[in-house]
Amino acid sequence: MKQFLLLLSLLFLIGCSTVNTPPEERASSLSPSGSGEEAIPSACLPDPYPEPAPDDRQMVINAIFSAMTEEEKVGQLFFARCPAKNGAALAAEYHLGGYILFGRDFKGAIGNWLTEEQFIKTVQSYQDAVSIPMLIGVDEEGGTVVRASRNPNLFDEPCKSPQWLDKHQSTEYDVFASDIWEKNNNLQRFGINVNFAPVCDVSTDPNSFIYDRTLGKNAAATAEYVAAVIKGSNGAQIGIGTVMKHFPGYGDNADTHVGIAIDERPIETFRTSDFLPFQAGIEVSDGTTAVLVSHNTVLCMDSDRPASLSPAVYQILREELDFDGPALTDDLAMEAIVLYAKSQKQSPAVLALAAGCDMVVTTDFQTQVAQVLSALESGTLSQERVDEAVRRVLGWKYDLGLLK
Repeated sequence: MKQFLLLLSLLFLIGCSTVNTPPEERASSLSPSGSGEEAIPSACLPDPYPEPAPDDRQMVINAIFSAMTEEEKVGQLFFARCPAKNGAALAAEYHLGGYILFGRDFKGAIGNWLTEEQFIKTVQSYQDAVSIPMLIGVDEEGGTVVRASRNPNLFDEPCKSPQWLDKHQSTEYDVFASDIWEKNNNLQRFGINVNFAPVCDVSTDPNSFIYDRTLGKNAAATAEYVAAVIKGSNGAQIGIGTVMKHFPGYGDNADTHVGIAIDERPIETFRTSDFLPFQAGIEVSDGTTAVLVSHNTVLCMDSDRPASLSPAVYQILREELDFDGPALTDDLAMEAIVLYAKSQKQSPAVLALAAGCDMVVTTDFQTQVAQVLSALESGTLSQERVDEAVRRVLGWKYDLGLLK
């Protein structure tokens, strides 16, 4: 009797007992082979539609997002140029998503290079001032555009250009991947978590504005270079974001820092050349890569607006290149944008966010944060668009290990 009760209890506990199953149900549970043996009850089989495991990334993003004010949301959409004074206080006041550092930010008040200790302390003061960790970025392309590596207290020498590295390519290891590994490890040690590189533009004309910053080779070679850099940065696993620029491809156009640049090339040129390096980087990215959009006016995509303010350009980036990461503007203080926004009597930041960007890079954040808030209140800028951008920014920060 004891043995029978023990067996009955065991069957009940594992949910497989058929003692109380009606005869007609017991008959239907016989094996299809007709052997007379009972099939395994469905309660004992694995659930064919199990509940998905909790998504820690989404849970963290949702928790932060749900507690944010409108001011905090809008502030997160600004990757602001670090101000010369009161950086920590202003980061806190405007809830800024990030600071991009330029040459002056690596020097002291009297123009001397900061020591490693001084620089790290300064950057940490920005992080200590805010409730949501900041993105701290720098243009460390190598060659003609370097910021941190000009400081001899931080680097032994300025970082080399893509063209110099290409000439010293090794058969034993990929010099591009090795270079980005070493470069980003140093940046991370100093508190920098975003490198505004690589330059993905295709240029083979030494006389063009962008040439010195590029690989200087055709689209196929440039695509291989970009993939190596992005994979090298991924492999470092040190919490450094990369920024591919300048989408949709700069070409041989004029300098948008000083005026408007019109790109008259057909869409086929972009699809067969300029897009290829961006596609290569997107394919190998682990989610820590952003794309920066240029200020060129690309007639085949949008004849009325600069690319950074064009919904059509962001649509191509999202749908044709299948990029779902954060999209950034080039610096909105550039003359090409200042002139256009002035002619439209609108805020460049509002235009960029409404078009589809997720973070605006600008010096004039104090004025433009207020303009974005006003546009959000009036309905000129939709809440849905802002919320989408905020979630992308928070996702980027999570993927960089800044949010937990």
